[in-house]
Amino acid sequence: MIKIIADNKIPFLNGVLEPYADVKYLPGKQIDRKVILDADALLIRTRTKCTEDLLKGTKVRLIGTATIGFDHIDTQYCEKNGITWTNAPGCNSGSVQQYIASALLKMSSEFRFNLKDKTIGIVGAGNVGSKVEKFARLMGMNVLLNDPPRARKEGENNFVSLGNVLYESDIVTLHVPLNVVGEDSTWHLFNKRSFKKMKKGAWFINTSRGEVLETASLRKILSTGKLAGAILDVWENEPDIDLELMGKTFLSTPHIAGYSTDGKANGTSLVVNFLCDYFNLPMKNWYPSDVPKPENPVISITSKGKTDEEIVREAVFHTYNIDEDNINLRFSPSDFEKLRGDYRLRREFPAFTINLDGGTKKVRKILEGLGFKVA
Repeated sequence: MIKIIADNKIPFLNGVLEPYADVKYLPGKQIDRKVILDADALLIRTRTKCTEDLLKGTKVRLIGTATIGFDHIDTQYCEKNGITWTNAPGCNSGSVQQYIASALLKMSSEFRFNLKDKTIGIVGAGNVGSKVEKFARLMGMNVLLNDPPRARKEGENNFVSLGNVLYESDIVTLHVPLNVVGEDSTWHLFNKRSFKKMKKGAWFINTSRGEVLETASLRKILSTGKLAGAILDVWENEPDIDLELMGKTFLSTPHIAGYSTDGKANGTSLVVNFLCDYFNLPMKNWYPSDVPKPENPVISITSKGKTDEEIVREAVFHTYNIDEDNINLRFSPSDFEKLRGDYRLRREFPAFTINLDGGTKKVRKILEGLGFKVA
């Protein structure tokens, strides 16, 4: 029987593999070399750093991280030493779309503008960035995409340079992986020079990785008043975040943009199925059967006297109000890890039905485009 060490915060995992494997659950930071010496596989999240120091001399043959990002895995060491690894690409793209939608709609409400009048620059147009692009286009925004790897592969036509994104965008949102080296390095991609190029009054949003941003530079530019504001979900040195920077942001959250219950179920499903294929376990196309339903799955909206954007805002806020996470982090930043580990039930748009009284064909198309069932 194979032995698996698993992060005890990976949702829906408990009891799934036990018929076929010896599974031991531990907090991510307690998964150390001593614990994994005789393990065949690791199922982890971002808090477990899979480096040579951890892996050398162990029996580990497979690492699965139930996350999109995999910069916590030394992939070169794994590949040189016959350790297979996998991540969960795209698992939480719908969750980040929901987070960005809530953030943009809160911003437009509080600062009294219409999203359709704004240009959004999306830096990184992979699984997540493409979902953000879809929301932006549905809302009628002007969209600029920057993604050098895709531009090289597909041609330049649909993409613009980072410089153009910075000069022309009213809102810049980051959806890139953390690459420390190479031609597509993203470490401190946003620094003093980048912020100088941004339009006066522009907004900055980062839900990708904290290290893509040079903290001191953002703190400084926010102090000058050049930017209208910033929304941060990821931070350098998590969980020890920069409290001065948090104090200058419009919204701050504890790395939970991708933490919808659907996103977690998707991530767990991807790594479990990969592991079952690898070890030839008799379980195919597994998906959690116990994903809880939202508390109020039916949304009733009267369209009278409301713009399309106001109707969409009401629907999105019903599924996810970003302010709750913002307030929780500001109230207790030292609980950063606890806020992540004990994160509440949050279902994505397709888990909800909207009873819309009236409303234009256009707004119905927007809501359906986001995945809502519209009655």
